[in-house]
Amino acid sequence: MATPSGARGTARPATVNPQPATAKAPLVLSGANVVMPTGTVKDGSVIVNGTRITSTAPENAQVIDVTDHWLLPGFVDIHNHGGGGASFTSGTPDDVVTGIHTHRLHGTTTLVASTVTGDMDFLIQRAGLLSELAEQGDVAGIHFEGPFISPCRKGAHSEELLRDPDPAEVRKLIDAARGQAKMVTLATELPGGIDSVRLLAEHGVIAAIGHTDATYEQTVEAIEAGATVATHLFNAMPTLGHRSPGPIAALLEDDRITVELINDGTHLHPASLQLAFHHAGASRVAFITDAMDAAGFGDGRYMLGPLEVEVSEGVARLVEGGSIAGSTLTLDRAFKRAVTIDRLPVEDTVTALSANPARLLGMYDTIGSLEPGKYADLVILDTDFELKGVMRRGEWVVDPQLA
Repeated sequence: MATPSGARGTARPATVNPQPATAKAPLVLSGANVVMPTGTVKDGSVIVNGTRITSTAPENAQVIDVTDHWLLPGFVDIHNHGGGGASFTSGTPDDVVTGIHTHRLHGTTTLVASTVTGDMDFLIQRAGLLSELAEQGDVAGIHFEGPFISPCRKGAHSEELLRDPDPAEVRKLIDAARGQAKMVTLATELPGGIDSVRLLAEHGVIAAIGHTDATYEQTVEAIEAGATVATHLFNAMPTLGHRSPGPIAALLEDDRITVELINDGTHLHPASLQLAFHHAGASRVAFITDAMDAAGFGDGRYMLGPLEVEVSEGVARLVEGGSIAGSTLTLDRAFKRAVTIDRLPVEDTVTALSANPARLLGMYDTIGSLEPGKYADLVILDTDFELKGVMRRGEWVVDPQLA
């Protein structure tokens, strides 16, 4: 794989066939621990016919024995900036497809492409490019992270390009996305923030509170106005204080908020993750990657928007200032860490990786669980929770018979 412009990482050789293998006959995946919305079915099976999961197997169905493996719905990532050496913010359409495929190799069968802060003309241009990929079904929509964020909590965003969330400019981005805008991250305490939240809610776009310096009271006001997501909870916002609880307390306590968590061992202490699960419950957590170009690719120097990033031992930081700059996480690693290190139940982890983000996107009728009638998007893990198979829309991305 050639290193795209702006990335100087080292490519990692694929360990599986990177080309999807179409299921030519109906399939029965049998003998697995099948994680369903109602719990785990031991020695269960999933039937695939064409692009869908079905309840009955035709006579000509091929049977694949996956005894003792875990069979999960495909992962859904609502916050992802790239991978495989490619950037969703600045890459060509081919680069974006490379990044999408990299994450599919790690079990993410549905992905929202996230941008980072840029000037408005550039973001409008990117919205047009990414909306074409969304219309083709390659991505599930667009997430604009910036430029409407706080300079106090900018993280890996260029401060000179930040701006207040003027509803007219927010509307320009929505319009440029041609119906494919799924989420906008805002510092809702800034001038125009609350009106922008109302605008997004009126247009069916998720208003996410993040990169914010808001107080507890200001966060409550934004939630009342229609905000429904906390962008990477704990990160890029004031810490929880006993006299000034800030946004974290408001976001955890409100049942209308889904909290994003980056479970890579760098962004969050395990106790913080446990705190979020305890207070929000599994039904309000969405694991995300917040991945940048180096995910699934390697250490090296990369560009995140206009800023240079150094990735060392899998941790991405700005060259200037040292702020964490996204992650190199893939969702199969987030899953394994959750169940082996954080000791979360498999079922709760699946909810956070698949069902909850699918519901947020309004796609739970077709993805997010292994129920008959939904797309055949699934992940196969072995007893050590290592990825062994990935299917998307009935086609193998990672064929378990070749892995």
